[in-house]
Amino acid sequence: MLAKDELPACPVATTVQLIGSKWNLLILRNLLARPWRFNELKRDLEGISQKVLTDSLRSLEEDGIITRTVYPEVPPRVEYALSALGGSMQPIIRAMEQWGLWYQEQVRRQG
Repeated sequence: MLAKDELPACPVATTVQLIGSKWNLLILRNLLARPWRFNELKRDLEGISQKVLTDSLRSLEEDGIITRTVYPEVPPRVEYALSALGGSMQPIIRAMEQWGLWYQEQVRRQG
C-alpha cells in the first residue's frame, strides 16, 4: 500500500497511479468475475509477457488491491483474487465497461 507521503494530491491521480496501466485494468476486470491462476491470466490477456504479468500482480498485491493465495498442494497452486479494497473498484470498472459499450455503439452507427 502506498505511504501517505507517496499519495498524489489529486484523487484522480491516486486512482490512475494504482490502476492506470492497461494491464492492471484488464487483470482487475478478470478478477471481478472470480479468482484466477497465473497461467489462466497469461492465456487470457493476449500480448502480456510473463514479466509484466508478474510485476503487475506483485504491484497490485503490494497496494492491497488483490490477494495471492498459495495452496499447500503438489504442485503448488496459486490463485489471485480481489481483496475487499479491490472489490470496491467494481463501480469504476463497470462504469468504464458501460462507457466503452456506448462508444462502440456510436462508432458502429457512424460506420
